[in-house]
Amino acid sequence: MSEVIAEPIRAVVDTVYRSDSRRVLATLIRLLGDFDLAEEALHDAFAAAVERWPHDGVPANPRAWLVSTGRFKAIDGLRRRSRFDAALVELADRLGAVSEPDMIPDEESIEDDRLRLIFTCCHPALPPDSQLALTLREVCGLTTEAIARAFLTKAPTMAQRIVRAKAKIRDAGIPYQVPSRADLPERLALVLHVVYLVFNEGYAPSSGESLTRHDVSEEAIRLGRLLVELLPEPEVMGLLALMLLHESRRAARSTTSGDVVLLDEQDRSLWDRDRIAKGTELVEQALSSRRFGPYTLQAAIAAVHAEAARAADTDWAQIIGLYDLLLESERSPVIELNRAAAVAMRDGPAAGLDLIDDILHRGELKDYHLAHSARADLCRRLGRNQEARDSYRRALELARLDPERRFLERRLSELSH
Repeated sequence: MSEVIAEPIRAVVDTVYRSDSRRVLATLIRLLGDFDLAEEALHDAFAAAVERWPHDGVPANPRAWLVSTGRFKAIDGLRRRSRFDAALVELADRLGAVSEPDMIPDEESIEDDRLRLIFTCCHPALPPDSQLALTLREVCGLTTEAIARAFLTKAPTMAQRIVRAKAKIRDAGIPYQVPSRADLPERLALVLHVVYLVFNEGYAPSSGESLTRHDVSEEAIRLGRLLVELLPEPEVMGLLALMLLHESRRAARSTTSGDVVLLDEQDRSLWDRDRIAKGTELVEQALSSRRFGPYTLQAAIAAVHAEAARAADTDWAQIIGLYDLLLESERSPVIELNRAAAVAMRDGPAAGLDLIDDILHRGELKDYHLAHSARADLCRRLGRNQEARDSYRRALELARLDPERRFLERRLSELSH
């Protein structure tokens, strides 16, 4: 086969890998019952495609071909290794007992496999950090090195975390399945929480040099889209809406040099209107169900911000009302802090400062840099400059993200002149 013919076929293989490799992996995990064996089978199947498709042509159903090839490659590999490990003979025979017609997945079963994989990676028996790592690795296909960079961890440490998670799934016999209807609400809440944590680490990293990690937040949005496709529950739609609406502002959140631009100072022409439209549509769908929860309410707040052509046009009364509803369903000092900031915009900085001081007095956010930064800003607006300086310094002590530290240093410098 000439290189002229082979090269376009390799491009097809690359395209199929980008679009379908995680789907193929999810089905192989179900068929083979082992993460590592399925990953090896996936790589063997694509290697076979690179070798055989230029000669045989691209199959009519590439995904089914890859699943079938990967499965048989895995079984052949187990039988070869069974000469050294007798326990593998039974496993190879058991995997080989499934007939070809029963094994080839249709579109519906492939999507079910993807959903099974998400719930397995987010199983409550796994530690939270392992759920995050395994979801990014197996569902999203990020490399271990990329996951380690995203969470500022060394690659060997992240690799061990993933290895331990897979071992836990195997040794504890964690089922590769979607939870029963009775267990689904609790398990779905955990899945959504994992996706939200992934998004937050991309949208507002806990530390580092950059204000955002676009690749990480995009992976969370991709997961959110997948969940909406597979399980269109109101809170699933609410979470995707929240992520889309927040991410729509990414281009306006920092200067070209990477410095922070506050919400009321952002160039709103840079906001992604397509994402705002989709996010708003999802919010309205979720709200109309009357079965929404905290993600939908947070998305509704983001939608109100998105509707305002200028910062001065923001409907702060509506935002405060939504925060009141949110606090009824999820009591959180961070939500109280955000509500206090909204009250300051509607009723003046003194009213907001009283609320923030109450929160800080309780001690729940004493080590949260954004609470001290918010207090400093309100003191600055009230002309209480010494208090503002003290609060900015405390915020600076606690902040770990370089652009936020530079912002706080600038504020301190302005108050010193």
